[in-house]
Amino acid sequence: MSAATSPSERRVSARIGAISESATLAVDAKAKALKAAGRPVIGFGAGEPDFPTPDYIVEAAVEACRNPKYHRYTPAGGLPELKAAIVEKTLRDSGYEVDASQVLVTNGGKQAIYQAFAAILDPGDEVIVPAPYWTTYPESIRLAGGVPVEVVADETTGYRVSVEQLEAARTERTKVVLFVSPSNPTGAVYSAADAEAIGRWAVEHGLWVMTDEIYEHLVYGDATFTSLPAVLPELRDKCIVVNGVAKTYAMTGWRVGWIIGPKDVVKAATNLQSHATSNVSNVAQVAALAAVSGNLDAVDEMRTAFDRRRGTIVRMLNEIDGVVCPTPEGAFYVYPSVKGLLGKELRGKRPATSVELAALILDEAEVAVVPGEAFGTPGYLRLSYALGDTDLVEGVTRLQKLLSEAKD
Repeated sequence: MSAATSPSERRVSARIGAISESATLAVDAKAKALKAAGRPVIGFGAGEPDFPTPDYIVEAAVEACRNPKYHRYTPAGGLPELKAAIVEKTLRDSGYEVDASQVLVTNGGKQAIYQAFAAILDPGDEVIVPAPYWTTYPESIRLAGGVPVEVVADETTGYRVSVEQLEAARTERTKVVLFVSPSNPTGAVYSAADAEAIGRWAVEHGLWVMTDEIYEHLVYGDATFTSLPAVLPELRDKCIVVNGVAKTYAMTGWRVGWIIGPKDVVKAATNLQSHATSNVSNVAQVAALAAVSGNLDAVDEMRTAFDRRRGTIVRMLNEIDGVVCPTPEGAFYVYPSVKGLLGKELRGKRPATSVELAALILDEAEVAVVPGEAFGTPGYLRLSYALGDTDLVEGVTRLQKLLSEAKD
């Protein structure tokens, strides 16, 4: 080993040095920095509702701030009253009956995802990851010592993978399959029959399933949300559910998520959290308690707005030559193919990748979008429609104007 690569000389560990920055947060940060500098940037990058957190949730947090009970350490695994409320909420919303000992409250969904993988993966274990995927999944898998194995779906299947594709990716090292419906970044929603088929395939081969249910309440039209452990009891001993309050209650900044899974796995993840962060902020936990204990009126209002915006953005994007935008059935993202624009001349440049196209769009149209490379599928862009109607129309109008100039 040369002196330049010796452990004493390596400033950042190879494990951490290999992590990529969150592309979605990076785009959002750049858009906000440009806006702060006076540029009229419209950001389609961040996946967060533009609505404020409902007042009754905020008031619960204010009261918690005044209560000395919450000025001290509390159990690392979560406030008992919040865990009990999550149990009730899970039964109400998913039809899945669990016990409080199966729940771990985390600092948002990202910590839940990492700790879930860390609790069940050993070095070299493979995780089948349908792509397009959210940027954090493969990084969390690698941090936990696992190996992400991508299975790619495109717009021709509505960005949904098949059991046949999953089976083709399965090896003797496969331990987990990731299941996300509704999906970030595509908005794809699996039918109940297709979801159940994937679950039964996992059971047949003794695989774990990690299912991210954070967008459970954001489905549109005839689409329905399916919770795999609710419809497949035989899966429950090898299923981990990740969820949180961020999307349903417009609480992205409060950082409260949770894991639901087998007791031994949840206990292991709780032990990890006891050393990593101790308890989640008590004030945020009390706010989350108010959220999950209350009704779903707030999300109903947001869903109505998102559905309206969904129709607008899909229609406007499909009016652009070279753009193909399927209609998403859930979440609040569109994932149009822009392959028809790559290589064409645009304002004196010929963007060859969606990364280059996204950069050109930001520079020339002052619109921030996330390139498909961030989600494992080059040739696409992700746009969040969780922003005001006026900004949405203005932003896509700018895209129409710019991209209409593309020529061979």
